[in-house]
Order: sequence, then structure tokens, then C-alpha cells
Amino acid sequence: MSDPGPPSLARPYAWTEGRTRPAVELAIEALVETTAEGRSVPFNRASPQSMVTQLCLQPRSLAEVAAYLAVPLQVARVLVADLLGSGWVIVRDTLSDNASWDERHDLLERVLGGLRTL
Repeated sequence: MSDPGPPSLARPYAWTEGRTRPAVELAIEALVETTAEGRSVPFNRASPQSMVTQLCLQPRSLAEVAAYLAVPLQVARVLVADLLGSGWVIVRDTLSDNASWDERHDLLERVLGGLRTL
């Protein structure tokens, strides 16, 4: 029997209907949290959007969402942007435009630390 090779990336991109660009730009460290409206939607294991809303019952960074779903970051961006548009999640930036280099560095270190614990 031959080795089937690495898992296909087709499935995650099917979740976004082939789209690779989100409707809004989202930073890798942006925090995603499910809204009350998103919590009221019945869970459907077959729906990637439903998986994201369940995952984000607690605030999670966009990087964490991608890691938990085992999808490329751009796929997570598209899914979260779609959910943001539907009002099922909110997205909070963690830094202002005026953030210092030290604040940005500290944030990236925290994100990397969180990803390593996954």
C-alpha cells in the first residue's frame, strides 16, 4: 500500500469556498470572542463557522483559532471575517496604532508562547 502523503489543503479552502482574502483585515494577535447571537446558534459539528463560535466562547487569538482548527492562517481569517460580518463574533485588536516596539514585541512573545502550549 502506498503512502497517501500529507493531508490535503483542499478541505480548509473548501470551507471558505476557495476565498483566500477576508472581507476585513485581521491581525494574527486579534482576539476573537463569540457574541450572544453566536452563542444562540445551534452547534453543528459539520460547520466550520459553528466550530469557530464554539472555540471562541472564551477569547482566542486568530493564531489560536487557526492552530486549533489545523488550518492555514488565511482560512481562519476568512472564517472569522465572515462570522464578524454576521454578528456571531467580535474581534478586539490587542494593540493600538501607537503601540511601541516593546509592546509589539511583548505581544508577539505571548502569542508564540500560547501557540507552543497548543
